[in-house]
Amino acid sequence: MDAIVAVDARWGIGRDGGLLFRISADLRRFKALTMGHTVVMGRRTLQSLPGGRGLPGRRNLVLSRQGDLIPKGAEVFHEVQPMLDAAGEDAFVIGGAQVYRLLLPACRRLYVTQIDADGGADVFFPEPAPELWRITEQSPWQEEQGLRYRYLTYERKDGMDGI
Repeated sequence: MDAIVAVDARWGIGRDGGLLFRISADLRRFKALTMGHTVVMGRRTLQSLPGGRGLPGRRNLVLSRQGDLIPKGAEVFHEVQPMLDAAGEDAFVIGGAQVYRLLLPACRRLYVTQIDADGGADVFFPEPAPELWRITEQSPWQEEQGLRYRYLTYERKDGMDGI
C-alpha cells in the first residue's frame, strides 16, 4: 500500500473540508498514479469529492465509523483489517488526516507533492520520520499559478514494516 498527498510548508493537507491548493499538474499526476488502482479514504474525503461519490476508474474503499453510510461508487469498511485485506498491495491511501495516521504504518511508499507555501491548514499529514523513511526521488521545483512545488517519493526503510 502507498499513500499520495499534497502538503504545504507545514505538512498541512486541508482546511474547512477542502484542499489547500489546486495545482492542475498535481491533479493530473494524482490521476495518472491512482487510475486503475484501489484508493482508500475516509468518509470526509469521500464527501469532498465531486458529487460525494467514488473516483471513476478506481476501486474506492471508505473507512468509516458511520454505520449508515452507503455511498455511490464506493465500498464501506468499519474495521481496518478487513479493509486492508480488500485493498491489496497496489492500493493508494488518499486521505484524510485520520486515515493517513491510521494507515501510514501499512504504507511502503509515499508520493508527496510539497508546496512551498502556508495554506492555513486545519488538518495535517504526519511528517515522515527520517528513521523510518528515506527520500528516493525528488523533482526540481516547479511553479504554477505563483505556487512553487515539487514531487518527493519516500520509501520505508528496510525492516520498518508497520501494521
